Amino acid sequence: MLCCVFSRSRSRKLDTEEELYDVALRALMRRAHSVHEMKQKLARRTDNELLVRVVMARLKENGQLDDERYAQQFTRNRTQSRKQGKFRIARELHARGVPDRVINSALEESAAQTDPAAMIRQRIERKLKSYRREIDDRKIASIYGSLLRAGFPSDLIRKELKRLTQEEVAVAEVQEEL
Repeated sequence: MLCCVFSRSRSRKLDTEEELYDVALRALMRRAHSVHEMKQKLARRTDNELLVRVVMARLKENGQLDDERYAQQFTRNRTQSRKQGKFRIARELHARGVPDRVINSALEESAAQTDPAAMIRQRIERKLKSYRREIDDRKIASIYGSLLRAGFPSDLIRKELKRLTQEEVAVAEVQEEL
């Protein structure tokens, strides 16, 4: 019985601007949203399209909703914290409804501050440390696939993999000679 009451109260359609605005603010306190995401969230809570537009305009006017700032923060977080590449970031921003011109400018700004080759090297080195035995072609293919899924360019991945695996072979040969 309690679950039925709870589900009915959550699906209740809102009728006033203040109620809808409060929903938007609570959502923004949990995490940042793109304009598209917020519009969808508000549209689910009311049948009045004019009310959604009014609340959206109010959020934009107050500076609480801005796709450019959202894309920059999202890109910075994904490159610095998660060490993801530009293709994955662009794909995720696109899925969140951010316009392509905004995505491109955020990625350009991020590219000026980060070195994708260094991020690839860090990810490869972290993976190589976890392998206890010798590195065979299957493990290299696995690393290559994970880097592709992380959104890095394939030519840069191949270049860094080749450079790092050749260094590993050279280090192993020097250790054997000693």
